Formats: sequence, structure tokens, C-alpha cells
Amino acid sequence: MVEPVKSAFRTVKETLKHKIVAGDWGPGDLIPNEVELAAAFGCARATVNRAVRELADEGYVERKRKAGTRVRTAPLRRAAFEIPVVGDEIAARGSVYRYEHLGQQTLSTPRWLKARMGLDHHGKMLHLTAVHYADANPYQFEARWINLAALPQAAEADFSLMGPTEWLIKTIPFSNVEMSFSATAADEELAHHLVCRLGDPLFLAERTTWWQAEPITYVRLAFQRGHKMTTRV
Repeated sequence: MVEPVKSAFRTVKETLKHKIVAGDWGPGDLIPNEVELAAAFGCARATVNRAVRELADEGYVERKRKAGTRVRTAPLRRAAFEIPVVGDEIAARGSVYRYEHLGQQTLSTPRWLKARMGLDHHGKMLHLTAVHYADANPYQFEARWINLAALPQAAEADFSLMGPTEWLIKTIPFSNVEMSFSATAADEELAHHLVCRLGDPLFLAERTTWWQAEPITYVRLAFQRGHKMTTRV
């Protein structure tokens, strides 16, 4: 069993997954029930239920009514997600890529971002903004937050030479990704950097990544309307 500790959802999930991957719980083993796990982690049963449900969706465990949850004998194959690199996307279109680093600052983590990333501490974030160009035309506006508790070296990195995505890919792997896509209206900042009118519709992609249970980065990527995003799994 895990030692009792107050844990957030992702800590519960990653701890259980680690025990499976490390072989502490072998194929076919019955794992502790939700009541026992909730007591061990010092969290709500609903938190454990969500963690186990996602592990089942990802193929690590098999849940059967009245029979409990067991480690799958033959884990399902999982899709591998490839984070898109904007410079490669633009080059693949036959366009010339240019990156403009607008600035960065270290800030206290705002409440909305703590909720978004599942943080339970008042840490510092490195906030960066940049514009990516295709043939001198603005292609993407990037607003990114990097968790300095997880990656303190980001504070010393030179992002004027390398974009945050490329730096992160070279620096740390990821174990979980959460993405969302929506439409948004251009505010003054987006209208200025994407050279469009205030209120114009834009395509918005948001992505959060974790390494094990530690939130690493959250990014908002804004594109001109009509943008088509492609990635590989």
C-alpha cells in the first residue's frame, strides 16, 4: 500500500500507474479498493474513482462490477502523442519560419492557472510570450507558463534563441497531456500581434503537460481563423 498522504488527483493516478509499471502490482493482481485507496491517500473516494477510471481507459487496469479492479494481463496499446513544433509545421508548408520572443517574467501562480494545472502550492511561474511567423506573416501567438518548481532551469534559459516548445522537448519528457480547442475573439493584444481586427474570430488551442504527477507547462496558442491543426498519435 501507499503511505497516507494528502494527494491531488494526478498524484493518485501517477502513483498507482507507477506501481503497475514497476511491477509492484503484476498482471492479474487485484488492486486495493477505492475505500482503502482513499484512506491511504487521505483524499475523497471520488478522486480515487477518477484516477482508476482513467487508468482503465488507458489500458492499465480492468474493472469488473463486484469483482474489483485488476491489473490487465495484456495491457492495451496506448497511442503516443507527438507535440507539434510550430517551426516544423511552417517549414512543411514550404514557408520560411521566423520566431520573435516578446518577453518573459517570473510571476506568482494565478488562481486560475493553479486550478488548470492541478497545483496545490503557491509557486512561481515563468510567463513567456512569442509570435511565430510564416513568410513574415504572423502564424501563431504563444502565451506560455512554465512551472519553476518543476523546472527551475527555465529561469536561466535563453528563449530569445529557441522557442519554449523546442526547449521543453529537449529538456524534459512528458507523461500526460491535456488539450482543448475553441474559438475566441481577438482582444487588443491578439489583434496587435496577429494583425487582425479587434473582435475577429480566432482559433485557440490550449495544452497542459505533466511529467509523472508534476505539472510542467500550460500554453495558449492563438491562430487566425480557418487554421487547421494536425498532430500525430
